Amino acid sequence: MPAFLARLLYLLATLVGLLPPVAQRAIATAVATLGRIAGSRESRVALRNLELAYPELTPDEREALRRAVLRTTALQMLETLRLWTRRPAHNLRAIREQHGVGLFDAALASGRGLIVVAPHYGNWELLNQWLAARTPISILYRAPESAVGEAFLRLVRARAGDDSRVTQVRAEGPAVRQLWKTLRDGGVAGILPDQQPKAGDGEFVPFFGLPALTMTLVPRLAERTGATVLYAYCERIGDGSGFALRIEPAPEGIADADVPRATAALNAGVEHIARRDPAQYQWTYKRYKARPSGSHDDNPYLDLERRR
Repeated sequence: MPAFLARLLYLLATLVGLLPPVAQRAIATAVATLGRIAGSRESRVALRNLELAYPELTPDEREALRRAVLRTTALQMLETLRLWTRRPAHNLRAIREQHGVGLFDAALASGRGLIVVAPHYGNWELLNQWLAARTPISILYRAPESAVGEAFLRLVRARAGDDSRVTQVRAEGPAVRQLWKTLRDGGVAGILPDQQPKAGDGEFVPFFGLPALTMTLVPRLAERTGATVLYAYCERIGDGSGFALRIEPAPEGIADADVPRATAALNAGVEHIARRDPAQYQWTYKRYKARPSGSHDDNPYLDLERRR
């Protein structure tokens, strides 16, 4: 049954993916507007995150940014359905600019292993397809809670033609050993760094000036394997129909043996990218839900959950 439902979802995704980009942008605007008016979870969480991360903004400035965030969130979802149901060779034409590719090629050629840190910024699925077109890569992902969601995710990535180039590694116990082996063999690992890890797998370090529970996996892998760490993202440019691929060096200290210092460097790199265009960052995620033990700070999203 999960496989059947996944194929049905794939058919629906294909139909949505047939919409031209101009129609997708119009739909994204409408979805964002309806979500804001209806007080959707994404709208409320985005506003709270922006209040926490950008206290210097006026209410009107913050509201304008929330509207932009909701629109790009909806657009990213529609874009991804299009990317998942078309061949990568077609999708990659949307990348109009490429910056820092020399860093990527040099890291591959070194044979030391490469960790690609890909924040939730712009469109990370397009980045995945660009990476898979250049080299085999192991990508760490958090599995969906439902069996149907898991089957759908595997189906769309296989149909996209990159299944033989991408090894999907579930974010579970064996993942560390698998990624460690990939890097020790000179391979490439892709990691989304800004999801809240499980208790015991992270450190509280600053993110936009506030302590956020942050994964220690990237610093530990970098320190133990000697792999190069690069940040990569596909950023919307122009009218939003095209992208600029950008690859940048990691901040100094990301492979430091001092784990809190290295983890703070990891967050500093993510924050640097998010500040380029805050509307393209995933502010609809409860990034500050976990609070440091003994801090007496409340979960800043509690009152939002009570309003549901």
